[in-house]
Order: sequence, then C-alpha cells, then structure tokens
Amino acid sequence: MAEKQKTIGKSITIKGFGLHTGAEVVLTFHPSVENTGYQFRRIDLENHPVIKAVSDNVVDTSRGTSLEENGIRVHTVEHVLAAVSGLGIDNIIIDVTSQETPIMDGSSKMFVEALLEAGIVQQEAEKYCYAIKEKIEYIDKEKGVEIIAYPDDKFSMNVLIDYDSHALVNQYATLDSLEEFEKNISCCRTFVFFHDLEPLLKNNLIKGGDLSNAIVIIEREVTQDELDRLAKLFNKPTVQVKPQGILNNLELYFNDEPARHKLLDFLGDLALIGCPLKAKIIAKRPGHYANTEFSKILRKIVKKERTKTPAPRYNPSKAPILDNSQIKKMLPHRYPFLLVDKVIELNETSVVGIKNVTFNEYFFTGHFPDEPVMPGVLIIEAMAQVGGILVLSAVPDPENYSTYFLKINNVRFKNKVVPGDTLILKLELMDPIRRGVANVKATAFVGDTIVTEAELMAQVVKNKK
Repeated sequence: MAEKQKTIGKSITIKGFGLHTGAEVVLTFHPSVENTGYQFRRIDLENHPVIKAVSDNVVDTSRGTSLEENGIRVHTVEHVLAAVSGLGIDNIIIDVTSQETPIMDGSSKMFVEALLEAGIVQQEAEKYCYAIKEKIEYIDKEKGVEIIAYPDDKFSMNVLIDYDSHALVNQYATLDSLEEFEKNISCCRTFVFFHDLEPLLKNNLIKGGDLSNAIVIIEREVTQDELDRLAKLFNKPTVQVKPQGILNNLELYFNDEPARHKLLDFLGDLALIGCPLKAKIIAKRPGHYANTEFSKILRKIVKKERTKTPAPRYNPSKAPILDNSQIKKMLPHRYPFLLVDKVIELNETSVVGIKNVTFNEYFFTGHFPDEPVMPGVLIIEAMAQVGGILVLSAVPDPENYSTYFLKINNVRFKNKVVPGDTLILKLELMDPIRRGVANVKATAFVGDTIVTEAELMAQVVKNKK
C-alpha cells in the first residue's frame, strides 16, 4: 500500500534565542492540510507573510540557510527542517516571532521532542516520494566538495568531513534510514573552531550563542588569558581545554558528533526539495551552499517529473473505443503502414491509441537484424495517425479527409521500443483547431515510461475524388 502523508496532531510552542540576532523567538508548530509542504510564517509582521521552505527561496548560506519570499526572510532554518523531515512529516506550518529560528542547544533535539509531544498523525492523501533514476552529482573541485545521489529503493546518507585539521580529523557519519534520525542524529550539536569565535562576535554575530549550544574545537595552543577572555565573553567563570581538543563546555554524545551534525544540516537542506527521496546520498565536505545547490538540482528534476504527462491506464480486457476495423474507416493507411491497432480513449481534446509491437514487423528485418529497434520516425508516424483519429473524429465523414504534417517540434527519444512492447500513444490538443490546422502534444509510453515526446502540427485536407 502507498504510504500516506503526515502532519502533527496539535499545535505546540517552543521558545529560545536566535543564534545571530540574539532576539528571543517563539516558534510554534501547527498542523497543516495535505499537499502544503513546509511553510514558515512571520507572525511578528503585518498580515503574517508566509515563506515556503523550498530551494527556490534560498537567498543566503553564509552562516546557515536563509529563505526569502516576497521580500520577507527567515534565517537559520536547517535544524528545524531537519527535525520535521527526519520524523517523516510532510505538511506543517511553522510560526516564528522573529527573522530567525531559535538555536536551542545547537541541534534538532528540542524540536524533535516538541513534534513528538504534538503527535504525528496520518492524513488521507498519498505521500509523493521521488526515486532517483540515475546518478546525480554536484562537484566543486576548488573546495573539495563532492555530493552524489545514487538510485536506491530507500533513503540513506553518508557524510565525510575533512577540515585539514589535527584537532578535527576526518570523520564519517551514516544514516541508513530515517528511523535512526531521532536517536543517532537529532541530538548532534553544531561546532565552531576557537579561532572563529572572536571574529564572529566582533562582526555582531552569534549574539544568541553561548557555550551550551556549540562544540568549540581548539586547533592550537591557547593561553590562559585567551581562555579567560572567552569565558568573560560568554559569562562563564572559567573554561578549560579537554584532552581531545575541545572546550569543557559540554560532553560529546558521540566521538563523531561534528560529522553527524553536518549530516543533520544536510538533511535539513534536502527538505527544501519539497518531497522525500529514495536515494543513497554520499557527501564529501558538505556545507550549506553546496547542500542547497544540490537541492536545487533535485528540485528541478522533481518538478519536471511531477508535471509530465502521466501514463494512461491500459486494460487489454476492456473493449476499445475503436477497433482495427473502425480505425480503417477513418484513416486511409493500410498494411504495412497502419500503425494503430485500437483506440482506448477519445474525447474532444485528447485520444489514446495502442500499437502492439511484434517481432514480425516488416521494419525489424533491416532495423536492426541483430538488435531490433522500432525506428523513431515510425513512432512519430504512429503518433500522427492517432492524432489524425482525434481531429477526424470531429468531422461527420472522416473517410473523405486526410491529415498531413506541417511541422514537428521538440522531439525527444528517451527509450528504445523493441519487439514485445506495447506502445501507448497519447495525443492532446494544445489549442483549438483553426482552419483545419491542429497543434497536438504527443507522448508515447511503454508501461509508465515515456519513450518519445513531440509537438506535431498537421492540416486536415479533403481528399480529391
């Protein structure tokens, strides 16, 4: 059975401070209706403008992922989105009272706890999950970034981080399924190098940061004066360096917690695709810019996939609208050039025809003897013949008319057609027929797979006696 979409059972509120603004933020998760996805709502502004959480709206990735729609922004969304998508939630509204989400403890843990308290409920609509069909890559050689998605029957992620640092050696984190997210990933906190702290503060950033919501990594020998100055900046009595090269501000949950946090960030940025995936994703040195660029690539593919013509349902047991004998009364074509066996759908604007491709087709003798493939030009001809039935069905005496090609545009051959295939040919009027000229969108399927697409223009002409 197809998996259903999910939302939360009730609204729930969580409070904290924005990492960079330092402003107090009230964040409230609300249930949302089917097929609405993830939406942030700025309730601190007039009319409560909505910002959809999609990669099209990414405007900045310098210190987290920022979204903007119609001039309204929300910053540092990745930890919230990781919590929502990591729990398999599809539809939710996220109210914020500031331009930034709260940093909490630097992970997704508190968001996850709130969402679980609200309860996750199943909805009626089916969940759309995009299955990667071929390898998809994003590579930035200059920065050493490499992200690859491979086809798989489930979702999983592998993340490698490498900072050329003796204090933070290469780390590798894995998520084999979303079922592991709550326990193994959601609690993993953000990290920062010691030498970055003072510049961030001087640039009026991390106002809401303190030593309880980040792992501080020490790359070099640090004097006691520096540690004392840091303690003063964060209102701590004292700080020290642990043997593993981090400050004693907190205890690690896992030895590879930084890598796991990078995986958490990436999961949040992948949520911007707009749907869950079936794919194996391997990422080397990911970051918000690379993550969101990769999400944009995938979102374009998903949008194209979801808007393409769906394959008509063909039931061979059901009587056709027109059988072969009836087709021959409408079209002048005869063996070996009649390429439509039956019509299963027909209305004023569209038609669906069937061509059963057998090994006995005359053209397989020479195309090709050792690897028979139906010529693309004959697939186009089969489309045209089905289109001819569509336009001739509008005249009272179709046997007295023929259709002739005027133009063929945007032809794409996507898969081979071979003996044993059943071609399902769908033709749709692109605009009304005027002065006997018809423009149709033609799509040929084998099963659910599109094998050929084209736009055809033809003219209906009365036959000479």
